[in-house]
Amino acid sequence: MVERQDNDEATETDFSFKAEELAAQKAALWGRVIALLAIAALTSILTPWPGPVYIYCLLALFMLLGFAAYRVALAPWRKPWHIYAFVSADFALLAFTLIYPNPLVLTELPPQVGQRFGNFVYCFVLLAGLVYLYRPGLVLWGGVSAAISWSVGVVWLLNQPGAIWRVPQDGDIASFLALLGNPYFLDLGVRVQEVSVLLITSGLLALAVGRARSIALRQADLASERTNLARYFPRKTVALLANNADALSQSREHNAAVLFTDLVSFTSWSENRPPSATISVLREIHGILTEVVFKYDGTLDKFIGDGLMATFGTPEPTDRDATHALAAAVEMADRFEAWRSTRPEGQGKGLSLAIGVHYGPIVLGDIGIERRMEFAVLGNTVNIASRLEQANRTVGSRCVVSKDLADAALVENPTEAGAVLSKLDNYGPIDLRGSSAATPVFILK
Repeated sequence: MVERQDNDEATETDFSFKAEELAAQKAALWGRVIALLAIAALTSILTPWPGPVYIYCLLALFMLLGFAAYRVALAPWRKPWHIYAFVSADFALLAFTLIYPNPLVLTELPPQVGQRFGNFVYCFVLLAGLVYLYRPGLVLWGGVSAAISWSVGVVWLLNQPGAIWRVPQDGDIASFLALLGNPYFLDLGVRVQEVSVLLITSGLLALAVGRARSIALRQADLASERTNLARYFPRKTVALLANNADALSQSREHNAAVLFTDLVSFTSWSENRPPSATISVLREIHGILTEVVFKYDGTLDKFIGDGLMATFGTPEPTDRDATHALAAAVEMADRFEAWRSTRPEGQGKGLSLAIGVHYGPIVLGDIGIERRMEFAVLGNTVNIASRLEQANRTVGSRCVVSKDLADAALVENPTEAGAVLSKLDNYGPIDLRGSSAATPVFILK
């Protein structure tokens, strides 16, 4: 049966952004390297010597921080707080770079003048780079780190000799313009506005990142569900189930074909073989049988030890279910014999495949509880198909097909069904455990 868990419970545990975060960090690291090299080249042209030497040192620190953050992210001993520490270090270094004057450039201008050139916008650039890591909390932390680092820098500027920051409330326009022209003047209103806008922006970006992460998780969960469904259903059925959340919620009854297989004597065959060899052989056989099921648009209901149960006509019936089940049963038997004939000496000896198929009414739908549902196919048709598979040992055949299935296949497609039935023998009625009347069957020896 196909088992399905509650999506809300499975989403966060089944899907991790770790690989995507590492890829984003790596891309951001090389972007940082390229940007820093470009800044270094530009500095060499625009800044008088030996001023560039100081800037080269700061750029090297930025580069080292980037490489260190990426290496720590790859380390097995990494902690969740490491990346937050590197973000804080980035913004602290940026604030220092933008506020503290270059000591190798001789100038008579006070450090407050640097605030006249809009250097604060670089904090937004660094903040935007955090968006690609899909962590809303990290974006918020970046905004707070930038605000704190910049505020500390502003406080340092206010404590420099000659710093002016108070604006007279009763001054005229001329005195105010004169104050704006004073190189020692630092407009606190603008500084507060810068920090406030940065914090608001980080909050909005965090909301956007959280929304994007939620959508990405949902899409990844849907993709994972499609992959899981593809293990049991043919492609067109997967599309139906993926696009209709209630496709299996309502129980229904219709005709379908049910097929059972079993590896006869597999338990005794595996007793003298190592577990790895046993599992390897079982996977090969299951792979062959599953491939045939999907080839004929069947649904893999479940593996039963060394056998399996498959249905044709679930969750939605078609006009070729009986024909497909009949063709699949015969092809399974033939492909198993072909596989066994190609095995090395003795590896396939003692193994045989028993197949039983029946066609009739079935009931299907979800069973279980809300937090753990199973897609179930129930009814007497399932029981008869299982007993037909067991009857192979009695009649000495590889495949037992009920006359009900053969008749339904002949109605669906007389030519194709007739060609397949020509390979079987009309064995006649057989008694099945639990059935009051004998069941007419065809067999494949």
